[in-house]
Amino acid sequence: MTLTPVTTGPAVDDDPRRYEHLSTTRLEDPGAVARAAKSRRRHPGLKAGRQNFIVAADHPARGALAVGSDPVAMADRRQLLDRLQIALANPAVDGVLASPDIMDDLLLLGALDGKLVFGSMNRGGLAGLVNEFDDRFTGHTAAALEVLGADGGKMLTRICLGDPDTVATLEATAKAIDSLAERKLIAMVEPFLSVRENGKVRNDLSTNAVIKSIGIAEGLGSTSAYTWMKLPVVADMERVMAATTMPTVLLGGDPAGSQDEVFATWGAALSLPGVQGLTVGRTLLYPADGDVAGAVASAASLLHHTTEIPE
Repeated sequence: MTLTPVTTGPAVDDDPRRYEHLSTTRLEDPGAVARAAKSRRRHPGLKAGRQNFIVAADHPARGALAVGSDPVAMADRRQLLDRLQIALANPAVDGVLASPDIMDDLLLLGALDGKLVFGSMNRGGLAGLVNEFDDRFTGHTAAALEVLGADGGKMLTRICLGDPDTVATLEATAKAIDSLAERKLIAMVEPFLSVRENGKVRNDLSTNAVIKSIGIAEGLGSTSAYTWMKLPVVADMERVMAATTMPTVLLGGDPAGSQDEVFATWGAALSLPGVQGLTVGRTLLYPADGDVAGAVASAASLLHHTTEIPE
């Protein structure tokens, strides 16, 4: 399938009925989602020395549809599923991080066989919401992820020292970490020190702010045995990675600069101890040139593998 650039149009294969069978299944046989999850072949397992590549697709559930200058780039679910299937078809892509609606679509499509599966747990802090820092858990629960056969859950943990809603988010995150750990599931925590400026939330991506957010986030919950960090690539990543012993995946966000510049910063960070791989969404699913397969392949080439995939 060939995709035109996201800024100029939809997928070339733009048959509006190409995912009609998903609607029909949801209408007539909603239990098919659970059966697909139960029959899914699991990922062969995580190993030190083999970095993982996870595609993120939980942005729409928080009302965050923009990519670059396009405010609704991720709004078309058919295009998003097209792009996700292209990415997941690359054997170097280990899995997906998604909200329940997208996860269910991918299960019905049979796109998650042999893949890592991470559910998105808190999507209540909607982009632009007046109380955006009250980031409630409105998505996957630990219990649901266990039934789904998932590998873990991810939680966005924005810490605003000037907003009283932050303490509730921290408490809910700690409870989610404990609930996942009870089931031996990974808690992928994505912390930021954040501020509100001119009515908009901005994450502080200075090195010291990221380090401080790590210190707060890795102390949440009664155990950190199953906790991972999901961190942005910022200046002086050596100091950032010195702040934690937890397995860490790098997030892509919606970065400025050319693709080559972005990939160069990822490549440097991937060489650091403790970095377990990439968890990237918009940057690869909606590249400026529209070549999703090419962007995914380029990112995959940055990963370090000194251990073979277990049988």
